[in-house]
Order: sequence, then structure tokens, then C-alpha cells
Amino acid sequence: MLYGIAAAAATLLLSALLTGVLRVPALRLGITDRRRRRPLPLSGGTAVALATVLVAAGADAAGLLPLGAGVGRMAGAAGCVALLGLAADLRRLRWWVTPAGTAVAAAFVVPYEETGVAAGVAAVGWIVVATAAFRALDHADGLAGTVGAVGAFGAAACATAELMDGLAALLGVLAAALAGFLLHNWFPARAGLGAAGALFTGFVLASSAVFVRAGQGIGAGAAVLYALAAIGCADAALVVLGRRLDRRAVTRGRPDHLGHRLRRLGLAPRAVPVLLGAGSAGGALVAVCVHTGRLSPGAAWWVAAAAAVLVLVLVRRPVTPVFRPRQRVASASSQVSERLRVRSG
Repeated sequence: MLYGIAAAAATLLLSALLTGVLRVPALRLGITDRRRRRPLPLSGGTAVALATVLVAAGADAAGLLPLGAGVGRMAGAAGCVALLGLAADLRRLRWWVTPAGTAVAAAFVVPYEETGVAAGVAAVGWIVVATAAFRALDHADGLAGTVGAVGAFGAAACATAELMDGLAALLGVLAAALAGFLLHNWFPARAGLGAAGALFTGFVLASSAVFVRAGQGIGAGAAVLYALAAIGCADAALVVLGRRLDRRAVTRGRPDHLGHRLRRLGLAPRAVPVLLGAGSAGGALVAVCVHTGRLSPGAAWWVAAAAAVLVLVLVRRPVTPVFRPRQRVASASSQVSERLRVRSG
């Protein structure tokens, strides 16, 4: 226990330090969030991945927190996924590249001897979907870090119940790394997570849930997996449904995620991660209770019902930006200037 607390504290400090130190190189290399008007360096993703892997590998090598062969292989595969995400941060990749790379990495970490081939293939598909859904949560300050840290604690509780100390240690280190990153990502953000950090975090969370439930009941396993990823699944469902209703391409980016629509309802920027983090905590609590047998698998239907209500309430909210009075005047002036320039040209 003492070693675990020391590792978590070291990871938090290292992640916070690396996120700040890597801001300047990220700006110079152009590793910034392209969706924002001002350059936001995506140094948090590299910091979270490096801090998690370095502390976990160091503690394992020293014999303080042994991870085990399976967990160590998962951490290595997550590092490869983070490198793929870093490539996506550096330049635009085709939409299918990151899911394909995630699927290859997942195929190497699923414990087929416990799941069987058919369930193992389904587990690979789930890891890809859950990782992509978590990546999409990186659209509002503090959101992905908050939901990721809560999910890591929930998965760690499930791992502890199964006496998987190595997996619980890795998840605890990940939660601490995300907490250190959040010191820079809380509104107004000074650093972002990016594809590297989001894919790394989502992959570790999804793979850990599969490890915990491997070889156990399929119904309860599906309930645990969904409850741990309920917020990410709700965001993905909202985006797909909204874009299909608007007859837009699903793979084309747009400000129509959970955080964007909640802001349209009038929520403050800092309230969005708090609200969705609370929802993630509720889902994680249900997952832990189902995993330990304190609740039946049917409890996950309540989580699904709450997510469905949220999606249906928000799906018809407009997603176009609303300008303040001064912004409207400036926008109108710029439009007039542009028209005059075109005519004179």
C-alpha cells in the first residue's frame, strides 16, 4: 500500500512537470489542437503516457509493484497506441488508421486462453470502440482527464476485487498521471491531451476491463464493460445520431459532442467536466457493484436508460456557435469587408 501511494504521488508530480516542460516543444513542432482559435499545445498526452509507463515499469523492475507478464504486455501495447496517436497529432491521418492500429494492438493483449477465440475477437472489437469513444471525449477542457481518472479508479477497484494487484497498480498510476495533467487542462486549459493521451488512456481502460472480466459470465461482463464506459458511449451515440439526423457524414468533425451541447444549455465551462465526471462515477459505481455481485447485471440497464435520456434531450440542441453582442458586430463587419473585397477583386 505504501509503495502504491508513493508511486501515485511520483506519477502525479512527473505528469504535471512533463506537461509543463513539453508545452514549448509541442508549440514549435506544431503539435497543437487544430479545433481552437489559439494554439493549444498537446503536451499532456505525451506526459500522461510517459509518466504512466516510466513509473509503472520502474516499480516493476525494482520489484516494488510487480505488474505481471500480461499487464506488462498491455502497457507496451498502450505505448505503441500512444505513438500512433502522436502521429495523428502531428498530421492528419485517414479516419480508419487509428482504429486499425488500435485493433492490432488489442489483438496482442486479449487473454484468449481465458476468453476463447470468439469472445476474444469480440473483446478486440470492444477495445477499439471504447478507445475511439474515449478519444472523442477530448473536446472540452478537463473532460477527458476527469472521466479517465474516474474510470481508472473504477477499473482498479474491480481489479483489486480479483486480487490483480499489478493491474490495479497500473490503473492507479494512470489515474495519478491524469490528475497531474488536469492541473494544466482545467479551464482555461494551458495544455491538451490530444490523440496520443486519449488513445493511450482509452486503450488502458478498455483493456483492463477485459482483463478483469476474462473467463467470467458474458452478461455480467457486458454490464461491467458498458457501465465503465457509459459516458464515452453516450457521447458516441449522440454524435452518430445527431449527424445522421442532420444528414452529415459521421466521420466529419463538428462541435456536436456532449460538452458542446451542454455548453449550449448554459453550463459553465468548468461545470461540464464536473457533471459528466459525476455521471462517470455513477457508472463506475454500478460496474464495481455488478462485478462484486452486490448488484445484478440488470443494474446496467439503469445506466443505459439515463444515457439514452441524456442523448435524446441533447440531440436536437443546435450546435452552431452563439456570439455575444460585440462578437456579432465584429462578425458582421468581417462579412461585409469580405463581400466588398470580393466585389472589388
